[in-house]
Amino acid sequence: MDTSEKEFYSAFLIVLAISGLVLLYFILSIIRQHRRFKSLAKAKIFAEITTLERERKRIAGDLHDEIGPLLSAVKLQINHLEADDDQQKGMIEKSSLYIDDVIKRMREISNDLLPSILVRRGLKVAIEDFLEKLRPGTDTIIETEITLTERLPIDVEINLYRMVHEISHNALKHAKATRFRLELGILDGKIRLATADNGVGFTDDAHTSKESGLGLLNLQSRTEVMGGEIFCQTAPGNGTKYILEIPLTEKLTV
Repeated sequence: MDTSEKEFYSAFLIVLAISGLVLLYFILSIIRQHRRFKSLAKAKIFAEITTLERERKRIAGDLHDEIGPLLSAVKLQINHLEADDDQQKGMIEKSSLYIDDVIKRMREISNDLLPSILVRRGLKVAIEDFLEKLRPGTDTIIETEITLTERLPIDVEINLYRMVHEISHNALKHAKATRFRLELGILDGKIRLATADNGVGFTDDAHTSKESGLGLLNLQSRTEVMGGEIFCQTAPGNGTKYILEIPLTEKLTV
């Protein structure tokens, strides 16, 4: 090999090395940007969910601590009114019943926003209470196996409760399932939530479409906030299964 050929191959190798370094730089830049985007997206989701739960807590508190006592005081004043005839007496009684209905509905809304049983007694009791209330209004056979005995961090309990609420609602109301099963416990250092129904199932496109609400996207967002993973197995006519795993990052309390 003569001198000119050596110079050519040397130049070629230098150009190849520089091109490789430039390509590597762009690949690393894309990876860093992707990680940064995922981090920002996760932070945005966390902020949105945190803001949503904070507002729910505030509204629930206002309904319970302010509107509730005010309505009770109005009812007390109405019941102390003196009726001049049977017609006025009937109007007073109806007004009192209307206020009772408003108070009852207000308590239901307040409980939906932030279930007091979840805060006081934990996720296990809250889920069992929620599913027990669903049974009288449906023909679906609901089965549960909850081995969780410890209290989880409150933000994890709230997120899991919301997810159970959405999954069971989809199974009973939309999927028209006749059987729904839920399992919740701790396995290999992870919180594990598994659900299965024999409903109509769905396609991924249908479940994540705007027409179906937040759907799977909402479940995925809450899972990401908790640093976990969610798996969904479904197909039209074959029911739906969810498996959610969340690593335990805090010491649990009884």
